[in-house]
Amino acid sequence: MTPTSTIQPIEILLVEDNEPDVLLTLEAFEDAHVPNRLHVTRDGVDALRFLRGEGEHSGAPRPDVILMDINMPRKTGLEVLEEIKADPELRSIPVVMLTTSQADDDVRASYERHASGYVVKPVGFENFLGAMRAFEAFWLTFVRFPPRGP
Repeated sequence: MTPTSTIQPIEILLVEDNEPDVLLTLEAFEDAHVPNRLHVTRDGVDALRFLRGEGEHSGAPRPDVILMDINMPRKTGLEVLEEIKADPELRSIPVVMLTTSQADDDVRASYERHASGYVVKPVGFENFLGAMRAFEAFWLTFVRFPPRGP
């Protein structure tokens, strides 16, 4: 008899203030072939509270990967990215910028702050779903994440 292995779902933090994009992302990951749990925060301040387990996010799981918009209220994605990569407890979490911005300055600034990737949100429902499926195929199937523990 062989031991049964339990597959731990991949923890994904989506940092997105645009409700239609949140709903599209949720729908795309519902059909994922890899078990995952998608957590959503609506701005940069709340994302950092989630990552640090503060307030209502006490006991929140450490995400395996973060999908983050750049243009958000209270604290931009670039500011959050900078804080994540400056924090020894968080810096190993891959952060993929998922944004409508095609500005070279935003792309450059993201990679200078050690983003793991930069994806421009495709226009249209089918195109967006296709991009999320490609994300799933790469990040959730082939990539090995750092251990969650200390």
